[in-house]
Amino acid sequence: MKRFFGFVTKEFYHIFRDFRTLVVLFGMPIAQILLFGFAINTDLKDASIAILDNSKDEMTRKLSQKIISSGYFLLKENLNTTAEIEKSFQTGKIKEVIIFQEDFEKRFMKDGKASVQIIADATDPNNANLFVNYTSGIINNFQQELMREQKVPYLITPEVRLRYNPEMKSVFMFVPGIITILLMLVCAMMTSISIAREKELGTMEVLLVSPLKPLQILVGKVLPYVLLSFINAVTIIMLGKWVFGMPITGSYMLLLFVTIVFIIMVLSLGIFISTVSNNQMTAMLISMVGLLLPTILLSGFVFPTENMPLILEWLSYIVPAKWFIIILKSVMLKGLGIQYIWKELLVLLGMTLFLLMLGMKKFKIRLE
Repeated sequence: MKRFFGFVTKEFYHIFRDFRTLVVLFGMPIAQILLFGFAINTDLKDASIAILDNSKDEMTRKLSQKIISSGYFLLKENLNTTAEIEKSFQTGKIKEVIIFQEDFEKRFMKDGKASVQIIADATDPNNANLFVNYTSGIINNFQQELMREQKVPYLITPEVRLRYNPEMKSVFMFVPGIITILLMLVCAMMTSISIAREKELGTMEVLLVSPLKPLQILVGKVLPYVLLSFINAVTIIMLGKWVFGMPITGSYMLLLFVTIVFIIMVLSLGIFISTVSNNQMTAMLISMVGLLLPTILLSGFVFPTENMPLILEWLSYIVPAKWFIIILKSVMLKGLGIQYIWKELLVLLGMTLFLLMLGMKKFKIRLE
C-alpha cells in the first residue's frame, strides 16, 4: 500500500510539474464557464431601431420615449418616409422599424384605437421574435397605463411584419452559420495538421533542400485544400437551397468570390497555427478548441454580440466568422450588392493579408 501511495504521489508531482496539464485541468474549465456564462445571454439589450412617426403628436412622442427608455432599444434613426425603411435595413445596423400611423392621437381619442406597425429583420428569427415581443409588451404596458388614467377602454394594435424571413425559418440562420463553422474548422485544421505532419515526420527538411522556395511549398500544400474547401462550401450552399429552401437573392458570383476570400483567410490561419505547433496533435487541439468556441459564441451565429459584455463585444470584432456571416446573410437573404458589404469584405481581406504575412514570416523563421 505504501508503494501504491508513493506511485500516486509521483503522478501528482508529474501533473503539477507540467504547466500545460494544469492549464487543461484548471484553466480551460474556468475559461469556458466564464465565456459561456457571459456570452450566452438571451436577454434583449440595446437593439438598434428606427422610428417612422407619421403623426408626430404628443402620444407618439410619449410612446417612442417609453420604448427607447426601456433599456432594450437604442434609437439609431428617425425616418421621414417609407422609402427609407428598406435602406435602413440594408445597412445591417437597424434590427427593427416602428411606424406610427397618421393622426395617431386623434384616432386614438376619437375611435378608441390606433395601430403601430412593427417591422423586424428576421434574418435571425430568434432575435426578431424577441424584438417583436419586447416592443409589443411595452406598447401593451403603455396602453394599460392610459386605461387606468382615462378609465376608458383603449386599444393600440401592433401590426407585425417580418423582413427577409417572414415564415421565421430557423434554417435561414443556421445555413450561413454551418458554412462558416465547417470552413473554419476543416480548412484551418486540415492545413495546420498537414504542415505539422511534415515537420513531425522530418519530411519538411527534404522539401527545403529541393529547388522549391518556402512560398512555393506553402502554396503547394494549401492549393488542394482551397479547391476542396470551395467545392465543400458550394455543396453546402446548394443543399441549403434545394433541400431546406434557403433563398439566394443576391449575386451568385459575389457569394462565390466572398467564399473564396474567406477560405484563403482560414487557410492562412491554418498556416499560422502550424508554425506554432510542433506536432499534429497540438495543431488539432489549437484548431478545435481555439477556433470552435469563438466561432460559435462570438460570431453572432447563435447569440447576438450586442447583448454581451463590452470586452466580449470588442473581441468579436477580431473573429473572422462574424464578418463572413454578416456577408452571407446580406447576400443570400437581403440580396445586397458589393456597395453594402464592402466594409465587411475589406475586413476579411485585411485579415487574410495579415495572416498570410504573419504565417510566412513565422514559417521562414521556424525553417531557418
